[in-house]
Amino acid sequence: MGEAEKKQSGNIISDETIAYVGILAKLELSQEEREQAKKDMKEMLDYIDKLNELDTAGIEPMSHVFPVNNVFREDVVSNGDNRESMLKNAPEVKDGSYLAPKTVE
Repeated sequence: MGEAEKKQSGNIISDETIAYVGILAKLELSQEEREQAKKDMKEMLDYIDKLNELDTAGIEPMSHVFPVNNVFREDVVSNGDNRESMLKNAPEVKDGSYLAPKTVE
């Protein structure tokens, strides 16, 4: 048995582990679903073991694959104060504000 095969066979998921994960996830799994979950978890752990074999010395950690820059523009007033022209559209105005009917008694 090769080194890689020994490493992969180390990831054995027990019935107790599946039951515990089911409790944490609040899942009710049938026997067939438990067996499939065990297989899936083993495959995931084997894949993680494979990734851990990669030489990452000298590689800086990153939070995103692409460089992330602030894409927002500066918050600058571009249309000025058009209060008077906006109030011209109001049906009624009082003290420089829109006058609306009272809705709460």
